[in-house]
Formats: sequence, C-alpha cells, structure tokens
Amino acid sequence: MFDELALAILLLLGGGAAMVILVVGLQMTALADRIADRTGLGEAVVGGVLLGAATSFSGTAVSFTAALDGRASLAFSNGIGGIAAQTAFLAIADIVYRRANLEHAAAELANVFQCGVLLVLLAIPIAAVTAPEIAVFGVHPASFLLVVVYAFGVAATARIREKPMWHPVQTDETRADEPEDGDTPDNPARWLILGFLFLMAVLGAAGWVISQVGAQLVDRLEISASLVGALVTAVITSLPELVTTIAAIRRGALQLAIGGIIGGNTFDTLFLTISDIGYRDGSIYHAVGPQDLFWLATGMLMTTILMLGLIFRQKKGPGSIGLESVVLLCIYALAIAVQAVSASS
Repeated sequence: MFDELALAILLLLGGGAAMVILVVGLQMTALADRIADRTGLGEAVVGGVLLGAATSFSGTAVSFTAALDGRASLAFSNGIGGIAAQTAFLAIADIVYRRANLEHAAAELANVFQCGVLLVLLAIPIAAVTAPEIAVFGVHPASFLLVVVYAFGVAATARIREKPMWHPVQTDETRADEPEDGDTPDNPARWLILGFLFLMAVLGAAGWVISQVGAQLVDRLEISASLVGALVTAVITSLPELVTTIAAIRRGALQLAIGGIIGGNTFDTLFLTISDIGYRDGSIYHAVGPQDLFWLATGMLMTTILMLGLIFRQKKGPGSIGLESVVLLCIYALAIAVQAVSASS
C-alpha cells in the first residue's frame, strides 16, 4: 500500500504520525503522574517502568515491522538509536529547568540504579554479536536474557523505592515527589490506567505508520538503513519521551521526567528481543553492521555519563545546566556527524 504513494504523501503521513505521537505523549505525562501518586509507587518507578515502556510503544512497532520485512539494520538501529536520542533529550530538559541542574534537583536512587541496569542490557547485544551465531526457535539466547534482566531490573527498582539502602543529600534545590490533591493511594487508579493503555494503542498505530514511511525512504532515496533507523524513525518515535519529559518538568515532577527517559531507554533494549523474534533469517545480532554497533557504543557512553552526573549531582554548570548535559549534547552531535560521514562514504 505505502509503496504506491507519492513521496510527498509519505512525508505528510510521517509528519501526521509524528504529531499524533507528540499530542498523545503530552496526555500520558499527566496520567502517569497521577497514577504514580494513587498507586504509591512514586514518580521514579512509574516514570521508569510504566511511562518509559508506554512512550516506547511506537518504537516497538517500528522495530518489529522492520524485522518482519527482513530489514535487520533498520530494526536494530531504531531501538539503539532511540536510546542515544532520548538521553540527549534529557540534556535539553536540563536547559528548560532553570532553577538548578536537573540531575541535582531530581535526586532519586531508583534512577541511578536503572542506569546501571541499562548498561548491563546494552552489554548483552555486544556479547551476542561477538559470540557464535546460535538460535533457539530462531531466536538468539541473548534475546531471552534481555527479558530476564529487564524483569529483574524492574523488580529491583521497585524494591529500592520501598526500602532504599541510602538516600541522596537534600539541598535547597532538591524537589521531592509530592502528590496533588485527590491523587493519593486511597483513590483507585483503574480508570487512569485504562486511559493510559488506550493512549499506548494509539502510539503503536502511529509507530506502524512511521515504520512504513521509514522503509520507503530507505528504498526510494537509497539512504543507509542504519542512518534512517538511528536518526529518523528513532528520533520521531522518541518524541513522546521529549514531550513527556518537558511536560513533567512543567508539572514539577522531576523524578518522573528523568525516570521516563531512563525507563524508556531500558525498555528500548527489548526492541532487540522483539526484532530478533520478527527477523526470520537467523540471529539479528549477526545481520547488523558496524554503523549499528556504533550507536550501541554511543548509547553506553551517554548512559555512563548520565549515571555519573546523577551520582555527582553538580548544582550548576556551564549556562546554569549540568556539565554532564553539555557532554551528552556534544557526544550526540559528534555521533550524528560520524554517522553521516560513514553513510556518505
């Protein structure tokens, strides 16, 4: 169906899907904040698990659809490229929050722990690429391991939220998680959750449209699938993270803002599991190229910088933002430049 459409129509469809993702992402932030208060789970846990997974739903559709079509590089780079883009979005959010360095004000142990879990998850695909090409029912064992580690990370994050073994030092700039009037654990959250699930379905549909447009761009313009995946579909499907992060900051839900980004990144690693299941020509880890692995290394580097920033908790750096935010933006800009040169050579 999409291969019969004119390029201008394809771009309009892609732009329309991007707008849907933006609007839906904004609505999901308010619901997630209220669900965090009513369930008593806290902004960091709900942001890292529920909001992170939900805002990544459109990207899931892109990777799975691309894998079904045999486009291994597009499926892989869409998920991994989204991790780098979303981490850069957090630096943009730090610019928006003018009172202090965002990583300082939103001190939360759960977010630091999630960064560690994310680094473990990103290391697993590297091991899979360098290991022998084996498969169980057509799926590499590393894909199953990603799900196990992710589930452990979610459970451990919830436990840390309930029984933390250390607390961040409270300063004048630290913003605590405070529920709004009426949003307490005494009030049920079932209708909020149902509305949240509906918005997730809308994101999935928009993601499917984005995947089809991205595939057509690769074929018609003869652009590198890795470039389209990491810098086009990944960025577009990551827009909910940018919108929800800025919206959360405007609501004063700073832990939700950071937790949503890190949780979305953690969930994005499961794109590889979904892609490996959809890719029927063998292990997807052995069907990707150096450009895809480049974004994997970029994601690991940016996550490490973010985690160090969360631990160091600098109050203010260059331009009243954290030094880690400056470094993150520089790394992402450099990665884009390197990818563009590689794709053109």
